[in-house]
Amino acid sequence: MTTAAARPAVGAPLVERVLARYRERTLAELLRHIPEQSPPYLYDLAADYPTRPCKGLRAALCLATCAAFGGRPERALNPAVTVELFHNAFLVHDDIQDGSELRRGEPTLPARYGVEVALNVGNATNLLGLRRVMANRRALGGELAWRLFEETELMCRQSLEGQAMEIGWIRDNACGLTSADYYRMCLKKTSWYTFLYPCRSGLLVAEGAGTDAARLDRFGWYLGAAFQIQDDVLNLVGEAEEYGKEIAGDLWEGKRTLMLIQLLERATPAERARVVRHLSLTRSQRGPGAAEDVAWLLDRMTAYDCVAHAQEAAAGLVAAAAREIEAVLAGAPAAADGPSDGGADAEEAAEARAFLLALPDFVVARGR
Repeated sequence: MTTAAARPAVGAPLVERVLARYRERTLAELLRHIPEQSPPYLYDLAADYPTRPCKGLRAALCLATCAAFGGRPERALNPAVTVELFHNAFLVHDDIQDGSELRRGEPTLPARYGVEVALNVGNATNLLGLRRVMANRRALGGELAWRLFEETELMCRQSLEGQAMEIGWIRDNACGLTSADYYRMCLKKTSWYTFLYPCRSGLLVAEGAGTDAARLDRFGWYLGAAFQIQDDVLNLVGEAEEYGKEIAGDLWEGKRTLMLIQLLERATPAERARVVRHLSLTRSQRGPGAAEDVAWLLDRMTAYDCVAHAQEAAAGLVAAAAREIEAVLAGAPAAADGPSDGGADAEEAAEARAFLLALPDFVVARGR
């Protein structure tokens, strides 16, 4: 059987084109709102992660969803900037919590400037995101601005709860987790702020404050879980130059991925004891044999088909996401029936729909 992870993404050129266009728009608007006057090591560094090479997926999802459902993407530009700012703040804080060394092919902010500077920059980036949320009132009206504020609060709450789950598992050396535990963490940590929040925001801008923003939730949940699994797989077997982060960093950090959970379930008692012992230590506590332990873990995951199992799970989630977006778009008004004026707007709406339809396969075919 050919899985989505194994076959080429037919719509990849279209997806890449839409991502590049919307990233350019979002980045220009984002940089326009970063204060020029700043103490050293603050707002100037808030622009660091956003300007590094990246796909800009979350902002593009917000703009494409707005266009696909008949809205004007320019009205969703400020919400897209909001999505991108909160995303980059999460990345800075993630890098501090995980002790990560690389982000998008360069040293992380904590690695380059220290934890104190990075923490403050992450907080400042959240503040900039909050200012963009406030700006919606003037641009979109009070009722819609309030709905977008509620969506932002919900996303932050869900994401923080998911992050707490992952941090707690590492801190408590949880070794009895199930796949269901992992998927619940994915829903909260990844699906909400990577897919559900951008889609719901774009849909609200397109259809107004009274719309059912949850119509795309199952699409976002399935795609978010597949996205996280693919990210975990790439961390183990990706190409370092394209991936842009430390290969096998998750094994060094003790992250509870679907592969690790499978390994703990399938390993012999002696092997399981070695895995648990490795996970009980922090990166700084491990001795000179740590690299050998990480290589052994990767070898055992391969031997027990843990990576292949995860890829099959991602393929199933992608298929479910594809069915969901096809069904939702089939029930939505065609581009010509929406509030666009035809011409370029209708063309962009059609391309945005094609982007959403092609995105599931793209998620598991990407290299970073």
